[in-house]
Amino acid sequence: MPSTTSAQAGSLLLMSREDNCLIARLDLKAGDTVVIDDRTVILPGDVRLGHKVARRDLAPGDKIVRYGAIIGTATSRIAAGAHIHTHNLESDYIPTYTLEQDGHHFIGSKAP
Repeated sequence: MPSTTSAQAGSLLLMSREDNCLIARLDLKAGDTVVIDDRTVILPGDVRLGHKVARRDLAPGDKIVRYGAIIGTATSRIAAGAHIHTHNLESDYIPTYTLEQDGHHFIGSKAP
């Protein structure tokens, strides 16, 4: 069972009040606790500086809003506090690619 620690206050940044994602202001670790909209959330996974965190629970097909604008679509269920990235987000504008573990292959997830 992972231990929980409180992430530094202000560790997540809301860019626009319409956004359903927040931006990590520092590297966050699985098990860290953060406060999102007055609710304490335990992060299920690591989130690197500058990456997106779900502000609320999201369902597949939900639009991801950042800076008050839609940036893509959730491809799977995303719990509040979970990392949002190419493993669960597909761009609505450009093909989405994921760098595999060996660092040599890319897979596209959206046809033009």
